[in-house]
Amino acid sequence: MVAGAGCNKACSLKFSIAVFLYFSLVCTMVSYWVKTPRWFRQLFPKGMVWAMPVETVPAVYLTFDDGPHPTATPFVLDQLEKYNAKATFFCIGKNVSENPLIYDRLVGQGHTAANHSYDHKNGWHTATRPYLHNILKAAQLIKSHSFRPPYGRIKISQVNKLLQAKTAWKIYMWDVLSADFDMNITPEKCLENVINNIEPGSIVVFHDSTKAWDRMSYALPKVLEYCIQKNWQLKALPAY
Repeated sequence: MVAGAGCNKACSLKFSIAVFLYFSLVCTMVSYWVKTPRWFRQLFPKGMVWAMPVETVPAVYLTFDDGPHPTATPFVLDQLEKYNAKATFFCIGKNVSENPLIYDRLVGQGHTAANHSYDHKNGWHTATRPYLHNILKAAQLIKSHSFRPPYGRIKISQVNKLLQAKTAWKIYMWDVLSADFDMNITPEKCLENVINNIEPGSIVVFHDSTKAWDRMSYALPKVLEYCIQKNWQLKALPAY
């Protein structure tokens, strides 16, 4: 774990370049990458994890952002149980407070709960101190030092504070984005996004939310079936 190492000037410059490239290359064409390029990931601090090492027994890592949700999360849990799969849920603190029984269920079924802030703060639009306070507020409900920044947007100052904390945080990003949140794509396209890009070691993002429901509920069972056919394990990310 890269706990104590913050970013020096060179690292900070690389991070700034990454943000510039995000705007220049991505936002002029489409607002997101489905498959995060390897060169782009390498511009970020080492404490930010985009994919997992490939193991002797191939494994993939499904993750679900923005829950718990009263409809979507139980559906996801039922599907995971059907395939004997484990996953990681990056939970919103406010939603944990509103849906405690669903949260208890996902933890009780052996899945990993992780922090996604208290109310989905955008790091680019939030000063560092209130951003960290928002994460710590969620941490009162979510006992984890694993974090994913909402929208994937986080400042270098916020990254440094999390990596240099007394108990350092692990910042999990992703290498495959299902884009289930995108209401302009079809459920079939959402499935295609995952199937065409997932590989051993991939961290895949879905959302257990109202907005993503139509696309996620269509794609998830088929993605699980695809992974089983490939003899890939479906594992939760390491907990911190």
